[in-house]
Amino acid sequence: MLTGCGSLPGLSGDNEVTLRVVAADYGDSPQNSSSGYWQDLAAGFQKAHPGVKVEVSVYSWSEVDAKVAAMVKAGKAPDIAQIGAYADYAEAGKLYTAEELLSVQTEADFLAPLADAGKVKRTQYGMPFVASTRLLFYNEKLLTDAGVLGKDAKGGWQPKSWSDLEAAAKKLKGAGVQTPFALPLGREEAQAETMMWMLAGGGGYTDNEESYAIDSAENVKALEFLRDKLVGQGLTGPAEPGKLNRQDAFDAFTRGEVGMLNGHPTLIKQAAAKGVKFGMVEMPTADGTDHPTMGVADWVMAFKNGHRKESGKFLDYLYESKNVTTFTNKYDLLPVTTSGYRAMEGSTGGSAAQLRTFLTALPNARLYPVGKKSWAGVSEDVKTNIGKAVQPGGHPEKVLEDIATSARTADGNR
Repeated sequence: MLTGCGSLPGLSGDNEVTLRVVAADYGDSPQNSSSGYWQDLAAGFQKAHPGVKVEVSVYSWSEVDAKVAAMVKAGKAPDIAQIGAYADYAEAGKLYTAEELLSVQTEADFLAPLADAGKVKRTQYGMPFVASTRLLFYNEKLLTDAGVLGKDAKGGWQPKSWSDLEAAAKKLKGAGVQTPFALPLGREEAQAETMMWMLAGGGGYTDNEESYAIDSAENVKALEFLRDKLVGQGLTGPAEPGKLNRQDAFDAFTRGEVGMLNGHPTLIKQAAAKGVKFGMVEMPTADGTDHPTMGVADWVMAFKNGHRKESGKFLDYLYESKNVTTFTNKYDLLPVTTSGYRAMEGSTGGSAAQLRTFLTALPNARLYPVGKKSWAGVSEDVKTNIGKAVQPGGHPEKVLEDIATSARTADGNR
């Protein structure tokens, strides 16, 4: 890994190389825009490598993927892009592999599930940038008032199985809570909420061989539980799950209207800002036995522009522990490297203690099958149709079978 001194041989004076980097903005205002991080990173790298100039363009998440796609289409791909997906570009042969770019130390430092999720046909092209996992959030006051959480319970609530969730939701409903369990299967993030329940039921979008297994018996049972035990018993509140978006559910939680819901680290600050006292636990599973939780990652990739060596050196620098944790600490996200993971484990400042609960779930997390070019279409199919499966009278088996058939066809795996 880089030590912060020295320069690339033969890259000074007239031979200066310019690396063009495009990145997504994780900030929610000009004051905390990601551009500040990238400018500092570029300046630090350029100081150590005077023969390489780094130009960074930062765009909002609503436009960054389209910007890169337009650049690639025009034959002007950036050298490095930090965006949401890599598989299309890898399939088209436009990306360097991680092995071609990174030092051995950097490549080996990625957490294994994240490195695996960056592979297409067993070769890594996508390098994880940041990650998050999901936990079950609960409103301490509502659970205490409903008798779920004892008034002197110092260890918090520790549900293990779905029957624990059902029992708690029934008590919340009996206590007059508007939405005992918020189930956001609306367009915003239905694919995530669905995957959380699939994994907790022992299933998932793919099997151990990474073939689509959307219509597995475990997945059908998971949606039947939602249909019969949560939605069917009126435990998911007034909003129809298929029309409830993630942020709307978060907003209701911060207003004190929701007893429980699955959430990501963003909800920590949102709830705290509204004075909601909450707890966080790993998602209970169907039968109380351990299953992987869901992880989400964003990606870095390097295009074949003839700057392989320079891009690799920049990426080695990007993944140094101090640079990883500077970014993750600023935006309450999780590091994607073992060294960053250990640094956060030992951190005591800011929201590190709360994030540590998310962090412990990361090494065993399962991610979307983003290495499949077909995943974007499958995700859209889930967003459009999954809500129908959990409605009273819905048909989970038929809905999942239809999605699975389309997925296998798109994947060329009939």
